[in-house]
Amino acid sequence: MKVGVPSEIKTDEYRVGMTPAGVRELVEHGHEVVIQAGAGEGSAISDEQYAAQGATLLPDADAVWAAADMVVKVKEPQPVEVARLRAGQTLFTYLHLAPDPELTRGLVDSGATCIAYETVTDARGRLPLLAPMSEVAGKIATQAGAFMLEKPLGGRGLLLGGVPGVAAGKVMVIGGGVVGQNAAEVAIGMGAETYVFDRSIDRLRDLDHILNSRASTVYASTLAVEELLPEVDLVVGAVLVHGAKAPHVITRKQLGLMKRNAVLVDVSIDQGGCFETSRATTHTDPTYEVDGITHSSVANMPGAVPLTSTYALTNATMPYVVKLADHGVHGALGADLGFMDGLNVAAGRLTYEPVARDQDLEFVRPQDALAMVAA
Repeated sequence: MKVGVPSEIKTDEYRVGMTPAGVRELVEHGHEVVIQAGAGEGSAISDEQYAAQGATLLPDADAVWAAADMVVKVKEPQPVEVARLRAGQTLFTYLHLAPDPELTRGLVDSGATCIAYETVTDARGRLPLLAPMSEVAGKIATQAGAFMLEKPLGGRGLLLGGVPGVAAGKVMVIGGGVVGQNAAEVAIGMGAETYVFDRSIDRLRDLDHILNSRASTVYASTLAVEELLPEVDLVVGAVLVHGAKAPHVITRKQLGLMKRNAVLVDVSIDQGGCFETSRATTHTDPTYEVDGITHSSVANMPGAVPLTSTYALTNATMPYVVKLADHGVHGALGADLGFMDGLNVAAGRLTYEPVARDQDLEFVRPQDALAMVAA
């Protein structure tokens, strides 16, 4: 199989979909890898490093997309990339379709087979290709929020960890999954008074143990959120509903309960955002204000630290990439139901039910749509 890796073109995205180690694995399995010249620069990976492991460097994105049987990326395809997709081609990347009907239509119309990192599951129902970026995003969310609390950034002028004789700030983390756990760990490490909210009592028990009782765990009722909002300085939104739009856990009306210039960081923005007032921002222009509250909802937080996140992501994705290259979509997905969960679009059909439900579109079982794809 010929595997293509183009440069990422989303604003402020510095990651790349494959490392030289990934090239080596594929080449040793008898596959050909074509990479856009300069694709690894943002992650400090040179063209020479790719070439040394057997990759062929192509001059531009058009050449890579045209040559590849399978395209491996990081972020969801931008409009110009959707236009390059073709029937019979496989796309393997983050898709985050639930809040983006236009992208959904474009992928369906392309006839390509589109597999989403974020909906692949493992034998325990976890999300192995989302987890590494959730770990990175959770850590970034708290450190970014602490920075935004500084007065020149429009914040309250508060040092999150405090100093002797001056109380530390308070952090509310809504969502106790991988993002929330990592956000809480960093908040605790900074010395902040930390609260983690979730609606699973079992998960709250786990977090109490994992965090060694250094954070308060709270059942995430609407009333409990409202009662703490007037006290907190930073809220990290870390809510995930697998593959579906995130619910709003803080409304615009509830912003009126908060301290002026408190900070909201919405890590759920890829899935539409978990604050009613969230809208996607960029690393270049990360914040905006609504009703006196600073908001940050960068849609590719891990892209800011590509030397960490490129390797963390590709460590997780590479076994799946090799499996697809070795066995094709039918063999790879058919032999692994968790991998089949990653199939979002095939043969001009939408195959991921939560997206179909959110967008009121027809849903076709992934096995049925895959059967329509030429072997």
